[in-house]
Amino acid sequence: MTEAAASQDAPEIPDKLYFRIGEVAGLLGVEPYVLRYWETEFPTLAPKKSGTGHRLYRRKDVELLLKIKQLLYEQRYTIEGARQTLQNELKSRKSALGGQQGELFLPDPLAAVRNELAAILKILK
Repeated sequence: MTEAAASQDAPEIPDKLYFRIGEVAGLLGVEPYVLRYWETEFPTLAPKKSGTGHRLYRRKDVELLLKIKQLLYEQRYTIEGARQTLQNELKSRKSALGGQQGELFLPDPLAAVRNELAAILKILK
């Protein structure tokens, strides 16, 4: 299946900041325990936890889960093969972006602010 055809089959991700595990499971068409298992197998997948311990997935997590599902269910990769494919994509994106992180693995948005504040602090000392 081509990437364009796969993107047509992909569900529409609602415009929200956070998704609960039940919402994500419904979007992907898998059971919540499958998502919890994938968290143990794919280290880049790490949803935040609410104060009550519920998993809160961000849009990038949902996009990564869609990619994992495509690799496992449609392209019939093993868990190890899917993990290696994702790592290779990350490496190729890093090299294409000159060492920056790829689209699926966006950097911490506050990192740039922290770096700028640290530079200002050095100037003020």
